[in-house]
Amino acid sequence: MPLLEVKDLTMVFGGLKAVSNFNLTVETGQVVGIIGPNGAGKTTVFNVISGIYRPTHGRVLVEGRDVTGLRPFQVNKAGVARTFQNLRLFANLSVIDNVKVAFHQACGYRVGDALLWSRGFKRVEAEMEDRARHLLEVFGLLNRAGHPASSLPYGEQKRLEIARALAGRPKLLLLDEPAAGMNPNEVAELVGLLGWVKSEFGVTILLIEHRRDVVRNFCQWVVAMDFGEVIAAGPPGEVQRDPRVIEAYLGRGDEVGTIRDRKLSGKLRARQGAEGNIAQG
Repeated sequence: MPLLEVKDLTMVFGGLKAVSNFNLTVETGQVVGIIGPNGAGKTTVFNVISGIYRPTHGRVLVEGRDVTGLRPFQVNKAGVARTFQNLRLFANLSVIDNVKVAFHQACGYRVGDALLWSRGFKRVEAEMEDRARHLLEVFGLLNRAGHPASSLPYGEQKRLEIARALAGRPKLLLLDEPAAGMNPNEVAELVGLLGWVKSEFGVTILLIEHRRDVVRNFCQWVVAMDFGEVIAAGPPGEVQRDPRVIEAYLGRGDEVGTIRDRKLSGKLRARQGAEGNIAQG
């Protein structure tokens, strides 16, 4: 049974079809990448899988269980964790507290235990402290444990967000552009670290990434999107050579490229307006 199945996913914002008939199967232990130009619908897919959006049509299955439309914390409880393209850290909390907050669903003690500082509360808190410190050590952040998360350089904040996502011991880890904003040395370190994480934690990874070196060196299977639809799928090298993928990124000429840019700008404006309306509703 696949770990993740996305079946006939369609997401409409107002009159804009952001994702159309998207299908994806991820087997346990795989590393799968989703690529495509800005506005292709990649993050919308992540938002549906993780429960931020309820799809207009289609289903999301985790180990055969239908999690379509569940709230994010319920999807997380089913074994799915994610990071975000724009960092979502608790900026004023310490680095270690950012990791420990991810343990709240499995802490096991009651409010009364916390108020009375019961033996069980102290034991669980000590275990969470040890696990958090281990994760920070793995990600090279242990010496920053007591610092505010906002004080970390951008690359370290990205690593902290991944560490926090792993704290809940997920089966599936969704990474939204993990290498964004990193220099080549940081990217090389990240790819090596993610490979170790996959092996050490036994986690399956689905990622969105623009950097070809990350996709080529880390992903086993790649899905390419454009304007909300899948245009190619296969091994990284094969997909990156696909004429439709090259056209999606580069266009077929100045005139076609200009038309594409206009369509993309209109699509992004429409999506931002529709998502704003949803947020206000």
